[in-house]
Amino acid sequence: MSTRSLFRRLKTLAAGLLALIVLHQTLARLLSKTLRRRMQVPAPAPLGRLLDSAFRRRLQPEEDMVRRCGIKKGMRVLDLGCGSGAFTLAMAKQVGEKGEVVALDLQPKMLKSLQRKLQQPQNHRWQKIIHTSVGAAQALPLPSESVNACCLISVLQEVPRREQALSEVYRVLKQGGVLAVSEFVIDPDYALPHTTMRLGEQAGFIVEAVEGKPWNYTVRFRKPQNIEGG
Repeated sequence: MSTRSLFRRLKTLAAGLLALIVLHQTLARLLSKTLRRRMQVPAPAPLGRLLDSAFRRRLQPEEDMVRRCGIKKGMRVLDLGCGSGAFTLAMAKQVGEKGEVVALDLQPKMLKSLQRKLQQPQNHRWQKIIHTSVGAAQALPLPSESVNACCLISVLQEVPRREQALSEVYRVLKQGGVLAVSEFVIDPDYALPHTTMRLGEQAGFIVEAVEGKPWNYTVRFRKPQNIEGG
């Protein structure tokens, strides 16, 4: 096969892959809007098993997601929009026994799935570290400057009044705290990296890093330090 023929085949393959992605996004967005109109929730609770599945974790490995989020030992972390807890346990393992993970979601049924998982014998040790809470991103039930990091994994674009939600995240984060926003192209609400960066910067955050690929990325922000306050 000549180089020219190989190039044409690769070009055709790339075009076909792009068409599949566009088709997927179109159908997924239509399905998502239909479900939300009928069920009036960001992500229907019955999808919890799919969202918290081995298949998803192969696509978004837990270790990679936690590393991108900048989570360290001893941190108090807010897993905002945690759903059924796809990445909550991995966050708990990273913060360790001296840390804490607040797993917050709008839907009690999603949190019940996480609570059932914590009842499994192999997960008992994380019960003291993970605390579940029902609440909305636009009115977080947390004190100001009370968490070191906040992670939104395929969540931000599902949140109504995103600007208000980010303002709340800014409020509850400590000075110098981390906001990590992850997006994946197969999600029906996927947003491009520059869109995510713009939203964070408009809320007063500073972009620290962008990791991953454009179709599966994390933007990590920092809340500025108050120099006058030390």
